[in-house]
Order: sequence, then C-alpha cells, then structure tokens
Amino acid sequence: MRVDVNGRSHAEEPRPGQCLRTYLRERGWFGVKKGCDQGDCGACTVHVDGEPVHSCLYPAFRADGRAVTTVEGLAPSDGELHPVQRRFLDAQGFQCGFCTAGFLMTTAALDEDKLADLPRAFKGNLCRCTGYRAIEDAVRGVTNVEEPAPGEAVGRSLPAPAGPQIVTGTARYTFDLDVPGLLHMKLLRSPHAHARIVAVDTAAALRVPGVHAVLTHHDAPERHFSTARHEHPEEDPDDTRVLDDTVRYVGQRVAAVVADSEAAAEEGCRRVQVTYEVLPAVLDPEEAMRPGAPVVHDKDAATARISRPEANVVGEAHGETGDVEAAFAEADAVYEDTFRTQRAQHASLETHGAVAWFDEDGRLTVRTSSQTPFLTRRALCALYDLPLDEVRVVAGRVGGGFGGKQEMLVEDIVALAVLRLRRPVKLEYTRAEQFYGATTRHPFTIAVKAAARRDGTLTALRLRVVANTGAYGNHGPAVMFHSVGESMAVYRAANKKVDAYSVYTHTVPAGAFRGYGLGQVMFAVESALDELARRLGLDPLEFRARNVIGADEPLVTPGGHEEDLHIASYGLDQCVGIVRRAQAETGAGRPAPEGWLVGEGAALAMIATGPPGGHIADARAALLPDGSYDLAVGTAEFGNGTTTVHRQIAAGELGTVVDRITVRQSDTDVVRHDTGAFASTGTVVAGKATLRAARALADLLLDLAAARLGVPRAECRLGEEDVLHPGGRLPLKELYAGARAVGVECAADGHFGGTPRSVAFNAQWFRVAVDPGTGEIRILRSVHAADAGRVMNPMQCRGQVEGGVAQALGATLFENVRIDAHGRVDTAAFRRYRLPQYADVPRTEVHFMETADAIGPLGAKSMSESPFNPVAPALANALRDATGVRFTELPLTRDRVWQALDPGAR
Repeated sequence: MRVDVNGRSHAEEPRPGQCLRTYLRERGWFGVKKGCDQGDCGACTVHVDGEPVHSCLYPAFRADGRAVTTVEGLAPSDGELHPVQRRFLDAQGFQCGFCTAGFLMTTAALDEDKLADLPRAFKGNLCRCTGYRAIEDAVRGVTNVEEPAPGEAVGRSLPAPAGPQIVTGTARYTFDLDVPGLLHMKLLRSPHAHARIVAVDTAAALRVPGVHAVLTHHDAPERHFSTARHEHPEEDPDDTRVLDDTVRYVGQRVAAVVADSEAAAEEGCRRVQVTYEVLPAVLDPEEAMRPGAPVVHDKDAATARISRPEANVVGEAHGETGDVEAAFAEADAVYEDTFRTQRAQHASLETHGAVAWFDEDGRLTVRTSSQTPFLTRRALCALYDLPLDEVRVVAGRVGGGFGGKQEMLVEDIVALAVLRLRRPVKLEYTRAEQFYGATTRHPFTIAVKAAARRDGTLTALRLRVVANTGAYGNHGPAVMFHSVGESMAVYRAANKKVDAYSVYTHTVPAGAFRGYGLGQVMFAVESALDELARRLGLDPLEFRARNVIGADEPLVTPGGHEEDLHIASYGLDQCVGIVRRAQAETGAGRPAPEGWLVGEGAALAMIATGPPGGHIADARAALLPDGSYDLAVGTAEFGNGTTTVHRQIAAGELGTVVDRITVRQSDTDVVRHDTGAFASTGTVVAGKATLRAARALADLLLDLAAARLGVPRAECRLGEEDVLHPGGRLPLKELYAGARAVGVECAADGHFGGTPRSVAFNAQWFRVAVDPGTGEIRILRSVHAADAGRVMNPMQCRGQVEGGVAQALGATLFENVRIDAHGRVDTAAFRRYRLPQYADVPRTEVHFMETADAIGPLGAKSMSESPFNPVAPALANALRDATGVRFTELPLTRDRVWQALDPGAR
C-alpha cells in the first residue's frame, strides 16, 4: 500500500473494510469530516486522481498507487489560497463550517457545464446552516465582506475570524486532535420501548481482545439529573441516570464498552448479554394521560420536579384572562380546529461527541461539542462530587447546534469511563445514533379556537396544547411554557385561555430546538387567524395588523406578565409594511408553471431575546504587550457568528480594527461563568458583557494615557495602535509597558445577567405554486422581514435569517422523524430523513427593520431563532390561498397535498 496524500506518501496498510475517510483522519488529515457515514452529506469529499469522491464510501485499499487531495492540499504549496478557497472566504460561504471542506472539494472539480447547473452539482452535499445562498455566492465569485476604518466595525459585514482556517481545513472541531493512549467507547442500546433490566452478563464482552471495561447501571451514580442545560437546573425534572436499570425508549443506552478501537468496542457491545423484563409502553401523549396508562416515571413528584407522574404529565400550564366562553358566544365569527406538528431532527453535521482525559495536573478535561461548556462542567461536578476547579470543559469549534447541543448527552458517560480507567476516552455518535439516541423537536398537538367581531377585532383566543416530550423531560416544561408565551402575547385580545401539557411517552426524548416551542404553536395560531379573517371577508394581513400588540402595550399571556420582558424597540409595523409591498409586486419572483394553482400567505412572530430567570455572561478584555487586545468570552461558536460580533463590538469601543483583537472562548479555564450559547443570547447577553468589558478597558487606557502624557483625558482618543492626542501618538505597547512598570494590569471585566429582556419581531411571506396533479409545491417568491434592532453584521445576520428559513422549510415540507408501532425510529439516516438540499431552498429576500433596542448592546436584538417561527404558517397560508384547503398537519408533503386536492385518491 502506498498512497500520496497532498504530496506526502503514506505506506500504512488499511484495516480490513476501512474506508478512506478514517484512513485519512487517522493520519492527521482532519479537514476530512464525518457527517453521515453513508455518502449522503458530502462533508468527507476528497479528490482521488483529481476526481471527487465521498471518502466514507471509498474503500481505503482502492487508493493504493493513487494521488489523494484533501482540503488541506487544495491550495498550492506557496501559501496562497486556491481560487475556490478565496471565493468562499470573500463571500463567507459558510457558518459553522463543518460542511465547507466538502463543498470546496466538490466546487473545485466542477467544469463549466456543472457550474451552470448547481442544483445537480451539489446534490451530494448538504449544509444545515447557511440556506445555500452564501455558498452560491462563493461559487459565483460574489464578494460580501467589507473593510472598515478603525473603530467603525459595528454595522459592517466583516468576515469570521476563523474563516481562513475553515477554508483550509485547519479549523479544529471536537475530534480534530490526536490524544495519546486514546480508548474508544461504544454504547449498547435498548431494543425495547419499556423494560426492566433483570441481569447483565458482561463476561463475553470482556473477553474480546482490546476491551478494557463494560459499564452498566451497577457502575453509575444512583442520583438523578436532567440532560437539559439551563442556568437554573430546577427548570427541568431530575428523571435521568447515567445508566439506568429501567429503559424507557428504544435506543436508550444500556451499557458502555470501552476498548482500544471502535471495532473492538462494537464487538463488545454485541457480546453483552442483557435479560429484560418487557413492560407495557405508551407512545401517544393523549393515551399517556388517561387513567390506567403505563407510567413512564414512577418517581416522587416533588423530588423529581414532575407535575403529575401518575398521569405522565411532566409540566402543565393553565390560565385565563377575561371570559373566553362568553366571548365565543357573542362573536360574529369563530374558527376552531386542531393542528399537529411532527418530530424533527436538528441534523447538525457534527454529531454529538466528547473526548476526555486527565491532564498533567490531574484535572479532568472534557473536550465536547456543546453549546454549554460551563453548565456541563457544573453538572459533571455535581454528578461525580468533583470540585469545580478540578474539571475543565472545552468546546472547540462546534459543527452546528440549533439547540440540540444544549444537552449533556455524552459527557457524563465519557467522564464515568475516564474516572474509572484513568485513560483518555472518546465517544462519537454515528448519524443513526443522532436520530434514536439524541433528541428531537417536540411534536405538538394544538387545539385552537379564535373569535372576532365583524369590524375585525380579535375578541378571544383559546389553546389546548399537548407536547410530547418523549421518555425524559429534558426541556419539556420549559418548551411547553415558552410555546404559549409570545405566541399569544403578540396579539391583543381581551379574552385568552390556555391549557398546556408536557407529556411523557416511551419514545425518543425531545429537547431544545430552534424556536423552542413557539414555531409549533404559531403554526396553529397564525393559521387560525388566517381562517378567521377569511370568514370575516378581511385581508388576512390587515386583520393581523389591526390586532397585533402595539409598541407601548404590556405583554400579557394567560400565564401572566413577565416583569422583565419589554418591547424595548418596535419594528412589527415595519415588518407588516414589507409584506404589504411584496404583495403589491405582482410581477416579481419566478413565474408559475401553466396549470398550477397560485397563492400567497404571510405570518408574524414575536420572540423574547433571552430566557426568563436570567442568563449570565462574563467577558474580560485586556491590552497585550504588543499593543493588540485579548478578549475572553465564555459563549460557544457554532456558526451563530458571536465571535465575529464580539470582535466588532470590542473594536468599536477600543477604536481599533478587528484583526487586532484575539478571541478566546468556550473554555471554562478562560473566563468566569457563562450560561451558554442558546436562547438567542450570543449577541444580546454575551455581547453586552463584551461591550461592558471593552468600554471599561477603554476608560482605563484613556485614564492611563492622560496621566502619562499630562493632558486632559478629553484630549485623548484610542486609535488602531496608539492613543491619539494633540501632541502626537502614544503607542499602545508603550502604554502597556508603562502600566506594568507601576503594577497596573491593563484589563477589565464585563458582566450581564440577561435581564431585563426585549422582544424581536419577524414576518414571512410566500407566493407559491401547486401542481394539482402531483401535489408538488414550488416557492415562487420568499420574503422575510426581520426586526433585529441595530444589525451588528448585516452579512452574517442575513445568513442567520436565510439559514433559519431554510431549516424551517425542511420542517414544513418534508422532514419527519417517524416512530413505528414499537417505538423505534425508522428514519435513522439522511437518505430516509430528507434534509433541504441546494435545489430545495429558494433565495429569500431579507429585509432588516430600522430600529434600535433600548436594552440590547448598541441597540441590537437577537436573530438566530426567530426567523424559523413564522415560516410554516406562512407557507400553509399560501397553500390555503392557492388550493382552498386548510392543512392542519406538518409536514406538507407532496402526497398529503395531492390526496387533499384529489379526494378520490384517499
């Protein structure tokens, strides 16, 4: 065996059956990524003798005598970027960047014919973050980045600092490192939806060569916890053990085998003998609440924080304002129906995983793909009785999250193995495990009833919401409470009522997912309001405009008023105006095919910029000896763009350029506590901590400079590399040296507790065409209006909106985690679970409103989750307009639409 990889010869024989991807990664070519294991995503694309191949499907032995090029070898050896790498950098054709190497390698091999047909050219590459527009810009040579003057970074489209590493394949994600003496973990999972483990025989597994340990519930702590990560752990039920003697869904981990190789660990799993007592299971949440249903968690309600364990209700909310029944009786129009949303998978291309070891000081170090490194450290310490200063949690660059990595799904079991064996251990989920062993979006059933007077005044809104949280309640109560919050508060009605339940079933657990429950309930509310307007003979958009909350009105739901939540800036009226203009532009967009039905529809959404109860962020800014700056922040980077924004905020306050600011983040050794990168807080919470740290450092430096120069502080100004004053310039490195000489540290801290909070608004509008003969939906035009306050980085924020719309379109049109009659996930691969591809996603026209928030840093508001929420109802309303049929269940698959349009086919 001899293979040339990027000009370097490798002569090691591959293992029997080894694919080229693992062969390359084992030799340090970490730009080759694992995204799907089955040739579906393209993240592992390399060139073999100049031809692109999916290296996860390409047998390593076939590379014998061939030249292999990975993304690391794409550029010439003189240090210059390949033209394709330069174009991706100039266009910023990435977000998390995990898929980028695959797109680069595919693009570099395209000829003119293939470049003319990108939907076909990219059929083997998936991106979950961007919505593909930025990738197309990169391929077409569009430059999106700007070069501002010092101190003028905020509001400009500046590139991500990790961009050069992403396009060259040198950005380091969770497993892109060599750990000496590494052991590998594989998990044995339950084949039953509900069973008690009677016995576990590990003897045969331990005889497998290379197996070091088999961990079962006998080795796990007795205490219960929640895999959900929140600042206040009491928000979630303590219903989970590291390894349990009762399994509650198909796919729950039963045992962990640790071995020298993944193959040995897998063989060990096959040889573990488990005796189960199979128990009755309940898969439907309505059935789970009925008397006599199998109980999922027979635990003490108060201790575990479960609302009614005997009824499988983990959390519930009930409330009423006014008298809804009287309002229904007096109304001129009433609409009532039941809406259903499905499970969806986060499908971040980097799967869950962690690697842990003891460092040279004897501290447990955990490197993990997590949105919450600080909360994970706190949970591990509580679970294993470890002091905080003896545990370090690091998140490298994270390959997508979308809420799915606001969980502790792998770190606990990896830590258990390391504590037991005192050896480094790695656990990396397969793509299949992501589907049946991680979490999903909560499926909802929403019964909605709405009423209005003839003049278009909304008088009553009633919801009965049932959320299926699956076998464990991680995020269940919080998602349920949030789902009926802003979805009801955005509309003014004197009479509102809510009854909401988060319910256990013996199915794969649900968890945090972009929108956090709002998208599910907004699908029902926005659809109902559309129907109510039609019954009144009113334009649906005008009906909404008459009833949306005003800028100075309180945010009230049947659950009460959240005291720290405010409308600190109001752009909803502008959002409505954008949709009105889109409606009026009848000639814009793609033409409809002849004979297809055409319709248009819109929906509105409101979301709080941060969670209730506080969300903590700390930052530290420091001047370095060379006159550049160091910024330490706790929040994680997973394509959300917070690293870029934090540098922009700091550069603006310090009067410099972003290239002179180095960011260290996502490391519990770097800075004080940070709650994490979730709930749209990366800019509005962590960004505010950065603002305060940079502003405090600027004040300190100006004070020091004024004292050193003997001039009034008002005459001093921070520049790119100097302090500017009427007499000339004082280099920052001299200022640093002078301060150190007298024992002054040129550093400052910033803190923000996440309260008070503001709200962001969004509106989505579609024009669609529907083929009545097949049920195919074609989007002719997509327009999104986003009230993001002062936009810190227009290019980046636009990408967040486009990515949110694209992900929501997937959940609206075809994504569906299907559960069979035995509780098994039967869509455990990308080829069975359809993600939006390049050809599926239209270009969305993104418009930002002109607002400045009174709470957010420099007027900014959140914009990572909120674009997702109005997409499904807007598309459903457009489909209703085109077909006359109200669809009440997601996804809006082609067969479902066709059957509704052709009753004879039912």
